[in-house]
Amino acid sequence: MSLVAPRLPPTESLSRRSPVIALLGLSWLHFLNDGAANFLPGVLPAILVALHRGPEWASVIMATLLIGQGLQPIMGWLSDRVGGRAATLLGASGTSLGIVLVGQSDHLPTLLAALVLIGASNAAFHPQSLALARSLAGRGHGATMSAFLVGGELGRGLYPLIASLAVASFGTPGLWVVALPALLTIPFIAPLLPPLAPRPAHAAPLQWRKHAGPAASLIAYVSLRSFVLYALVTFLPILANRSGTSLIGGASLISVLLVVGVIGNISGGLIADRLGRPVVLVGSSLLTALLIATYLVSRGWISWTVLGMLGIALFSALPVSVLAGQDIFPENRSLGSGIALGLGNSLGALLLLAFGTQTSAHGVHTALWMLPPVALACAFLATRLPRAPS
Repeated sequence: MSLVAPRLPPTESLSRRSPVIALLGLSWLHFLNDGAANFLPGVLPAILVALHRGPEWASVIMATLLIGQGLQPIMGWLSDRVGGRAATLLGASGTSLGIVLVGQSDHLPTLLAALVLIGASNAAFHPQSLALARSLAGRGHGATMSAFLVGGELGRGLYPLIASLAVASFGTPGLWVVALPALLTIPFIAPLLPPLAPRPAHAAPLQWRKHAGPAASLIAYVSLRSFVLYALVTFLPILANRSGTSLIGGASLISVLLVVGVIGNISGGLIADRLGRPVVLVGSSLLTALLIATYLVSRGWISWTVLGMLGIALFSALPVSVLAGQDIFPENRSLGSGIALGLGNSLGALLLLAFGTQTSAHGVHTALWMLPPVALACAFLATRLPRAPS
């Protein structure tokens, strides 16, 4: 027997010897990708003015960005078949390229085309990166998934504010500045990532009939939860802008909601590991309903405090719902990730289109009162999701 340790290929040695380094690199890519895929609400009021469009077009523009996430189950199926890490790297690169193209778009059709690119790239990134994150986990899947998701939520929260600063300083063509961190760092992150092993050709086929019931409950839950989040990040800045708040001030609302929500990402996974997933999923939905109603009647510093608490409540459920999708489809975890995030998010975007008509008919503030009942419906659906495998 040889006493010499096998020599690892250069691109695999760092990730295998230090899963922590690999997880940090993956979380940084998540920061870049989700930031680029979610910067739009911070500059949407300025884009609507530049295109001479009313607030009802906000839902159309946002839905165009988000609808591509419906491709995630397909991307997840392909990722598990092929393995590797190409989808993760190409996805993060494509979302940042999309930012540059949005900045150069002077007409609605070209803007929508750039947003489709961002949505499709985002769909390519998530299933494989989520499966990679789980492959780096030890016993605490919830904690590892939370650590990975923190990067994405920080990107979601900071990029709208960063993009609003860029537009306020340079106009929309200056959005290319926001894409610089990705273009400069992705080549250095690539060697840190472990390649995802392809699904064996002789692996058991997907048991669609067995998974149909739990998958339907999960899709309904994620769809409604995503709709609530999309409605908030789309229309809170518009509501603030119409009240005289600046573009940067409106973007700050999103940053508070999403950056403080990182606490929820971290705590949600840890609580689920200790107390079980139902506690997190049901509790998150009930608190979300209560806090949205409280925010709509609050003013001043209280409203900012409530907004931060709302972010914690919303995002505490995210790592748990992703793990639920992966466990519903244990034969193909990238597909499960794609269903848990992508398909549900895409359906949430379709609900956002319908919500846009309500903002036109009744006003933004009145329409937002629809959201607490939707969050209560999420609490009911959460009780129907399967528990974690023992």
